[in-house]
Amino acid sequence: MRCALFGKPERPAVCGRFKAMADVCGESKSDALWLINELEMATN
Repeated sequence: MRCALFGKPERPAVCGRFKAMADVCGESKSDALWLINELEMATN
């Protein structure tokens, strides 16, 4: 919700096509934030 690229032409097209799904994002905002944090730590 804080992405500075929203509405800008340099935003990658893949971002606009992304559809949140429970198996990727969980069932809630807190699930999604936990999952993205885990992915970021795993790929850091």
